[in-house]
Amino acid sequence: MADLSVKIAGVEFKNPIIAASGTIGFGHEYSEFYPLSELGGISCKGITLKERHGNPPPRIAETPSGMLNAVGLQNPGVEHFIEDDLPWLSEQNTVVIANIAGSTKEDYCEMAERLSDTEIDMIELNISCPNVKEGGVQFGTSCESVASITSAVRKYCKKPLIVKLSPNVADIASIAKAAESEGADALSLINTLTGMRIDINTRKPIIRNITGGLSGPAVFPVAVRMVWQVKNAVSIPVIGMGGITTWKDAAEMLIAGADALQVGTALFTDPYSPLKIKQGLNDYLDSHNFKSVTELTNTVVTS
Repeated sequence: MADLSVKIAGVEFKNPIIAASGTIGFGHEYSEFYPLSELGGISCKGITLKERHGNPPPRIAETPSGMLNAVGLQNPGVEHFIEDDLPWLSEQNTVVIANIAGSTKEDYCEMAERLSDTEIDMIELNISCPNVKEGGVQFGTSCESVASITSAVRKYCKKPLIVKLSPNVADIASIAKAAESEGADALSLINTLTGMRIDINTRKPIIRNITGGLSGPAVFPVAVRMVWQVKNAVSIPVIGMGGITTWKDAAEMLIAGADALQVGTALFTDPYSPLKIKQGLNDYLDSHNFKSVTELTNTVVTS
C-alpha cells in the first residue's frame, strides 16, 4: 500500500483528501456515515465574524454536470463555532481547517486572531467575498487586493494560512504570486465560477440572488488548468479542487500540480465519495509502483 500522507505548510495529513468548505458543514452529519478520521482533513463551512442567515431561497439550482449555489455564507458566527463545534471537531482525529470570510479587512483580521488561539490546525482565507469598503469588489480579483488582504491577515494569523483563490480573474498565476509574496503558506483553488440559470417559462433567474457559484464536474478542466498554472508560478503548496468526483479526477489533479485535494460537490450525490476516491487513488498508485502519493504531484509531461 502506497504512503498517502502529505505535509502542507508543516501540517501532517494522513491522506490528501480534504472535504471542501461549504459542503460538509462542520462534519456532524457526515460522521453518521463514517469516522471523519478517514479523511485527511475538513475545511469547515465558511465562518463570518457574526452569525449570517444567508440569502433567501431559492438559492441552489441544478446545472449540466454541476450546480449553482448562492447560499450566502449562512453560518452561526465565529464564537459559536469555537464554543460549540470546535470541541467536537478537535476530537475527530483529522486536520481541521477554519475557512473564514468577511466584508472588511477588519473582519478577517479579528477572526484570524481569535481562531489562532484555538485548536484548529490551519486557516483558509476565502477571498471570493465583496469588500464593502471598496464598493463591493471582491477581495480576490486583483493582485493589489489579494496582496493587501493577505498581508493584513498574516499579521494576526498564528496558524498556517491558506489563501483560497477565485477563478473569476484574468491571470490566476499573478494572483497566486501576490498571495505568496505577502505571506500565504499555501494556496487552494479553485473556488466557484460565477454562473446563472433562467426559468424559460417565467423568464426569471432561477436563483433569487440572480447569479451563483458554479461547482461540480463541469468546472473540472478549468480547475486542472489553473492548478497547473499556479503550481508553475509559486513555491508554496497547492491544494487543488473544483469538480473532483472520482479517483481518476484526483490523480489528474495531482499530476497537474496539486499537493493535496478538496472534494466538495461530489459529497452531495455520494457522501462516501471521498473514501472511494482515496481507495481508488491508492490502487492506482500501487498499480503504477508509486511508493508515495507525493511522487505523483506535478508530473505532467507537456513536451
